[in-house]
Amino acid sequence: MHAAIRGCASGNVHTRRDVTRTMAVQRPRLVGINHVALEVGDLERALAFWRSVFGEIAVDESEPGMAFIDLGDQFVALAEQKASEAEAHFGLVVDDKEAARRGLQQAGADLEPGRFLNARDPFGNLIQVVQYDQIQFTKSPEVLRAMALELTKTAAALEELRAKRVGG
Repeated sequence: MHAAIRGCASGNVHTRRDVTRTMAVQRPRLVGINHVALEVGDLERALAFWRSVFGEIAVDESEPGMAFIDLGDQFVALAEQKASEAEAHFGLVVDDKEAARRGLQQAGADLEPGRFLNARDPFGNLIQVVQYDQIQFTKSPEVLRAMALELTKTAAALEELRAKRVGG
């Protein structure tokens, strides 16, 4: 039998189990890595290096000082140090971005202002948190099942995948 806890505002008596269940925090689930961003001193030289290793690569250079090497549903971002404000970081995919925001706040992480969920861990590493259903990153049904995740995609994310001929 569970000990009763008295004195809650409603005057109701709750068991320890009830209080523990109520206090349980919904934690985000880790799903994967969406991207890695590297700082480079010279963007053209960095791209030449990547091409010398991997041959022909698909690159989006539409953003000044940046190059995005396409890896299907993931990417490597190269940020030229003097031409871009971007810095080294990785894009962490979660099932629930708002739960991740709450968890990061509770853990004392420094959250950066803006529309993205960018946070610094206790060592100063920049983590960009993205939500699985909102981005082109995808996992096969088999992998999702093995991870005990039931996730879907927004229409916009599915369209991104279709446009790249990656899924949908």
